[in-house]
Amino acid sequence: MTVQATEAIAAPSLDGLRLTRVICRDFRNHADLDLSVGSRFVALVGENGAGKTNLLESISLFSPGRGLRRADLSSMARQAGSGGFAVSLALARGDDDHRIGTGYEPAVGDGRSTRLCRIDGETVGSPVAFAEFLRVIWLTPDLDGLFRGPAGDRRRFLDRLVLAVDATHGARVNALERALRSRNRLLEERPNDGQWLDAIEREVAELGVAVALARRETAERLDRLIAESRDDAQPFPWAGIRLEGDLDDLVAVWPALEAEDRFRAALRQGRPRDRAAGRTLIGPQATDLVVRHGPKDVPASTASTGEQKALLIGLVLAHARLVHAMCGIAPVILLDEVAAHLDPRRRASLFDALEALQGQVWMTGADPALFTELEGRADMVSVADGRIVSA
Repeated sequence: MTVQATEAIAAPSLDGLRLTRVICRDFRNHADLDLSVGSRFVALVGENGAGKTNLLESISLFSPGRGLRRADLSSMARQAGSGGFAVSLALARGDDDHRIGTGYEPAVGDGRSTRLCRIDGETVGSPVAFAEFLRVIWLTPDLDGLFRGPAGDRRRFLDRLVLAVDATHGARVNALERALRSRNRLLEERPNDGQWLDAIEREVAELGVAVALARRETAERLDRLIAESRDDAQPFPWAGIRLEGDLDDLVAVWPALEAEDRFRAALRQGRPRDRAAGRTLIGPQATDLVVRHGPKDVPASTASTGEQKALLIGLVLAHARLVHAMCGIAPVILLDEVAAHLDPRRRASLFDALEALQGQVWMTGADPALFTELEGRADMVSVADGRIVSA
């Protein structure tokens, strides 16, 4: 699904798009950062706490959602600042240049806090509009335990995969969460109010099937892309993926309208059980992303820590190829402290794989030696105390 920007704003030619400048005002520990880059690889080096990940997070705000840390906007404002922040990016492809910006203004008096989004000086309604100009994907250390952690973590990861190709997916997920909370509250406070429960379950069914279908389409496309290009000899093993859940089984068999009817009937039948549990037990909120280590044909959760890390990197690389294929945009890839956990052979293979993706890559690392193999291909940027020391 393509997201339309406002009519007054013309989308750029997307293939080969890169960031050429990042400006942060009062964002995290960056009081006044202005960084210009020209390469497809950007390596941010510096000690822990210097602000490297903060810089990646500022770029991630130009995708739908709350960025790579999933933090509240108010927490991103610099502590000694005004309470708000602003971030802007300059984008370029050949002679085609654009400027996009986002920021946060805290509430004043009885007013509300505000999220601001602009494209070439024109205000747009939400970060969804940025999807016409760039796509952003990321891999952070927080994802290291993805395959052994709770299903909720994998659902969030799955939704990020979907958001990169369908920027409206987040709005559907948020609407579904609100509808589920309303149903749970009704079951607790007015369990015999059949009319209201019927109405809210109709909404839950419509939204739930829409979310499940979007997830299924992305997962199937990604699994197919991986299968078509898999190579057991690669240092980043290929993954087999599928979705597991009652509603996922429904949408795999029945057309959307029939799946909605069957889901709605299951919700109605499950009211006593859900009321006793205090939550809705079936639906997209119960989906799990099941991943297998392809070459070994074992669940990813049983693989070694190193194998899981390599498998996750391979999955993110495949997702980047899918985004490019589906959207015509080679995504901006943010890799936080990824190279530090790889042996020299895998690190060289990662750089080669990233080179083949065509998108711009931003990486962080404490040791400049991690990026020696990128000499001549990367902008090496030293960060210290929220400042650019050298670039």
